[in-house]
Amino acid sequence: MERQSLSVSELNNLIKGLLEQEPKLSNVCVRGELSNYKIYPSGHHYFTLKDSESSLRCVMFKSSAVKLRFRPENGMGVTVYGRVAVYPRDGAYQLYCSAIMPEGAGDLQIAFEQLKAQLASEGLFERSHKKSLPQFPKRIAIITSSAGAAVHDMIRILGRRWPMAQVVLLPVRVQGAEAPPEIAGALRYANEFKVADVIITGRGGGSMEDLWAFNDERVARAIYASELPVISAVGHEPDVTIADYVADARASTPSNAAEIAVPDWHEILDSINSYEIRADQAMRKKLLSLSEKLEALKNKRVITDPSAHIDNRRIELDHARDRLTAAEERKLSRCRQNFLALTSALDAMSPLRVLTRGYAIAEKEDGSTVKSVEMLSAGDSLSLQLWDGKADCLVSSVSKRSIK
Repeated sequence: MERQSLSVSELNNLIKGLLEQEPKLSNVCVRGELSNYKIYPSGHHYFTLKDSESSLRCVMFKSSAVKLRFRPENGMGVTVYGRVAVYPRDGAYQLYCSAIMPEGAGDLQIAFEQLKAQLASEGLFERSHKKSLPQFPKRIAIITSSAGAAVHDMIRILGRRWPMAQVVLLPVRVQGAEAPPEIAGALRYANEFKVADVIITGRGGGSMEDLWAFNDERVARAIYASELPVISAVGHEPDVTIADYVADARASTPSNAAEIAVPDWHEILDSINSYEIRADQAMRKKLLSLSEKLEALKNKRVITDPSAHIDNRRIELDHARDRLTAAEERKLSRCRQNFLALTSALDAMSPLRVLTRGYAIAEKEDGSTVKSVEMLSAGDSLSLQLWDGKADCLVSSVSKRSIK
C-alpha cells in the first residue's frame, strides 16, 4: 500500500491542530526559572522557562505583557499561565503566556522592591534633595479623592489648627489604572501655577492593591520634580509606599499630614503669651538692676561732694609736680658730675698741661712743630711755647744724639 507523503508545513499544521484540540494544553500552569529573557521593540517578551532537567520556549505578546506589574528577571522563579501550541514556521512547540506570577512574594511586592531599588540608585530618596516645609503656610493643596473620608478629615484638622490658611483641593482618582497619571498631572499643575505653599497627597488605608497608585513610577518622579514641598499621606502607619520615600515629609495617616503641614494656632498663642511673660520678667529684672545701680551711684562721693573729686585731683597734681621736680634735680646732678669727670679727663690729656711741668713746644717760623733735630739748621728762628707764654730763639748749632 502506497503511503501518502506530507510536506513539512502540512505536518507542522497537523501537529498544531492536534495540540490545540487537547483541552489540558489550552490552559496550563507551569513552574520554572526564567532564562534568556528578552523584550523586543515590538513589545513582545521572549524567554525560556527551565528546571533542573528541561527547558521550554515561551512567548508573551505585548497585549499580555503590558499587564505585568513587576519586571521579570533572569533567574527568577515564576509560575507561568498560558497555552501550548506549535509555531509552524519552526516546527517547535512553545508556551504562549497570558500571565506570569513570581514565586514566594507576590507580584506587587516584587514590583515594589524593584522600583524602590531603581529609584534609590538614581538618588530620588536622598535627604539632600528634600525641601523644608513652610512654618506658616498661607495655602495648602490637597491632592486626593474628593469622595473619601481622608479629605474631610484633613480639611477639618487644617481648619481647627490653622484656620487662616486657604485649602485648595485638587480632586483625583486614587485607585485604578487612571489614578497615577491624574495624581502626577495634579502635582505638575500645582507647581506650574503655584497654587499653594505646600502639597499633601495621599489617601486612606487599604490593601497593597488599593494603594498601588502611590507606588507608580510616574507619581514618584512627579513628587521628586516638585518645586513645592510635598507631604505623602498614604494609608495607615504600617503602610509604606514609594511616594513616602520620595516625598519631602512622610505622614503616617492623612490626618497626621494635616498636623504636620500647619502649626496649631493655640500652641502659637501659648508661645506668644509665654514670650510676653518672659519679656516682662526680663524687663522687670533689668529695671531692678538699673535701679540698684542708680542707688549705688547716688551715694558715691562724686555725687554727694563734687568738689572733693577736684581737691583730690589737685593733691595728686601737687604730688606729681614734686616728683617731677625731684627727678629733674637728680638728673641735673648726674649731668654735672658727668661734666666734671669729662672735664678732668680732658684737662689731663691737654698738651698745655704738660708745659706746667717745665716742657716747651718748639715751632718754626711757618708754624710747624719741631719734632726732630733733622728739621733744624744753624741760624733758624724758633718760637718756644711755655706754659705761661712764649719766647723767640735763634739756633746757633745743631747736634744729633745717637739713639740705640
